[in-house]
Amino acid sequence: MKIKEKVVEYMERSAYRPMLKKELMKVFQINKSQKGDFSEVLKEMEKEGQIIKTKSNRYAIPEKLDLVVGRLEVFQKGFGFLVSENPDAEDLFVPPGAMNGAMNGDRVIGRIEVQSTGSDRNEGEIIRILKRHNKEIVGTYESSKNFGFVTPDDKRIHQDIFIPKGKSGEANEGQKVVCKVEKWPEGRRSPEGKIIEVLGYQQDKGVDILSIIKKHQLPMEFPKKVLKEAEGISEEISKGEIERRKDLRDLNVVTIDGWDAKDLDDGISLEKLENGNYCLGVHIADVSHYVTTGSKIDEEAFERGTSVYLIDRVIPMLPEKLSNNLCSLNPNTDKLAMTVFMEINSNGEVVDHEISESVINSKQRLVYGDVSDILENDDEELKKKYHEYVDFFKNMESLSKILRKKRMDRGAIDFDFPEGKVIMDEEGTPTDIIEEERRIANKIIEEFMLACNETVAENYHWMEVPFLYRVHGEPDSADIEEFNKFIHNFGYQLKGIQNEVRPKVLQQLSEKVKGKPEERVINTLLLRSLQKAQYSPDNIGHFGLAAEFYSHFTSPIRRYPDLMIHRIIKAQLNGKLTKGYAGQLDKSLPKIADQSSKREREAESAERETTDLKKAEYMANKIGKEFEGVIVSLTSFGIFVELQNTVEGLVRLSSMTDDYYHFERSQQQIVGERTKRTFKIGDKLNVVVDRVDVMEGEVTFVLGETGEEENDE
Repeated sequence: MKIKEKVVEYMERSAYRPMLKKELMKVFQINKSQKGDFSEVLKEMEKEGQIIKTKSNRYAIPEKLDLVVGRLEVFQKGFGFLVSENPDAEDLFVPPGAMNGAMNGDRVIGRIEVQSTGSDRNEGEIIRILKRHNKEIVGTYESSKNFGFVTPDDKRIHQDIFIPKGKSGEANEGQKVVCKVEKWPEGRRSPEGKIIEVLGYQQDKGVDILSIIKKHQLPMEFPKKVLKEAEGISEEISKGEIERRKDLRDLNVVTIDGWDAKDLDDGISLEKLENGNYCLGVHIADVSHYVTTGSKIDEEAFERGTSVYLIDRVIPMLPEKLSNNLCSLNPNTDKLAMTVFMEINSNGEVVDHEISESVINSKQRLVYGDVSDILENDDEELKKKYHEYVDFFKNMESLSKILRKKRMDRGAIDFDFPEGKVIMDEEGTPTDIIEEERRIANKIIEEFMLACNETVAENYHWMEVPFLYRVHGEPDSADIEEFNKFIHNFGYQLKGIQNEVRPKVLQQLSEKVKGKPEERVINTLLLRSLQKAQYSPDNIGHFGLAAEFYSHFTSPIRRYPDLMIHRIIKAQLNGKLTKGYAGQLDKSLPKIADQSSKREREAESAERETTDLKKAEYMANKIGKEFEGVIVSLTSFGIFVELQNTVEGLVRLSSMTDDYYHFERSQQQIVGERTKRTFKIGDKLNVVVDRVDVMEGEVTFVLGETGEEENDE
């Protein structure tokens, strides 16, 4: 055991009291010649947040001193939460005045000032900053005679960055820039920095998306060393590699993806067995064969964590040669794969399975739309084109329905929010917004991948080997209590949640509200009441899927955890999962889980921002036009309305000048003081586009005349 681990283990003992350095030296038998090295170890542990040094120069672990170590998440209103690195510890609420120079994303230590009581959270302040997150900040430059400021695009950063004279580079007033922070905020002093890149004016083509990319620190280019390494990888599969694998090149494997997909990482095969069961084969690109541990490509993939699918481009996790060529399961080409065969009975139970390294040859590259048109619309032309696959498609549909029934019977929660897809021209200008459909082919592949991910996770859980799981913890009881109070306004109630919340109870509620006016708002608030799914080496199950075991195995081209799982599986299959390797995994998997979860959240945020931005841009030339929408949310300051094209905007109460309107929280309605006009969630409403802030992705409405007339009636 290393000295750091020994120190932590010793300090975790219940009898431990904070000690001086000389006392610790005595405990660990450190002589004078080793004093310098031991001092460096303690300093390192302090920087890492493993231990803390008190004002009296005594050392202890943070938890013993009511301290929390973790990442700070700041919200637009100025408050934040310190998300603890200890999975058993509560997050710490941090009021706006208790940040003490810490900024969103920083790794910090916080002190608990007020212990939680009942539904309240622990409250405290930041006392130390361990690692800064926002080393480069994107924003708008504002200049004056002797200095300038950058106003951050990220509204979670509440301080402008002061730019001294001579450090503004080529930036002009009103341009989007990237500035490097050189001095961090202290007390009332703003952070200070210099301009390192000028992106252009807000209205310049491409600057909007580029600003979001830079803001979320998404790498646009691969380092030269990574590209060079990728170019050096042979495209030929050696005879020896094929001979040592399961040869499935004669098997009828197909891929089914979107028409514009280029990174095809999953193929399927399906056979109806004589005993009535199905044999489902899921064949996943063997990325780990090409991306080896510790290589330049691997290091870059770890840093990226995931591919990012923005509205006008993909920022891949792997270089194009790998993602779109070597690893992609392109048709009529021999490809290396990781295969999971599952024998599934009529109840959706996996009664037998086999995991192996394989070589496959995809026979057909299919798209969701065509398969869905055959199964949903009985399209004659497509049935002729794919005549040899029609029965195959029908078997796929039958099996997917069996799997879905099993999943829903155990209580899985299935949110089906309408999502808008923005259509853009070659110039990047949005021309239309259409609602994306989850059609039958999409659902089939979804069910097959879920079944595969569960099978793999359960297999390696019972093997008791180090593994990486996709976990989703039980919701916080206080959040569920608040949610239960909210839905009471609509006549619903969650029963039997006093001791434990079961996913089946939430699923039943979701089913009850289906098709009702309040469906959208209740499902949205339910989703917010749940924890976020993340990666972890500890299997706690997946609450939302009502699954005891779950992992991400099926997308190694675009997700680092999947790639890591493949390595573990291959080591086990080939007898290389030794004690030494298992020990290495025990140390590395928590770091991989944390990095992957963090990069996933960043990618989701960037994807959402680019979509909101382009939706707002689409509405910018619709100012003055009237649309019909549905009220999806009510607040003390206004009414949120969603149009049929999925654009959401706000009608401010201050713009409703025919009366004084008040939000009645207990009744979940807005009522006019004099006229008693009432607005409720689910009501249809005609609105006029009043104002659009493209960069903020915000649309403001006012009530339309048609809506007012109908409401008066």
